Amino acid sequence: MIEDMTPGEFVGRRDSGELWALLDVREAWEINIARIDQTIHIPMAEIPARIAELDASQAVAVLCHSGGRSARVANYLLQTGFDRVANIVGGIDTWSLDIDDSIPRY
Repeated sequence: MIEDMTPGEFVGRRDSGELWALLDVREAWEINIARIDQTIHIPMAEIPARIAELDASQAVAVLCHSGGRSARVANYLLQTGFDRVANIVGGIDTWSLDIDDSIPRY
């Protein structure tokens, strides 16, 4: 089952010691506008070809602009054997509003 979490929940859990990889599935042009440090960037269309870059035994939270693409990628990861997967609801747009207003909104 995919877990939905807000950016605030993700940061709180990460700060409390939970080990989550943050996978950003937006396109390169989007990353150039707004980025979060310490993320793994693999555009959604490249996930099947680059899935070996991810550790299926590590918890993975997936992020996009608003949550749609990340939900699809989270489902894909779950179907391909990942144990613990979350979708960051609201994506980087909500992250900018709730966590870090220095990240531009687009």
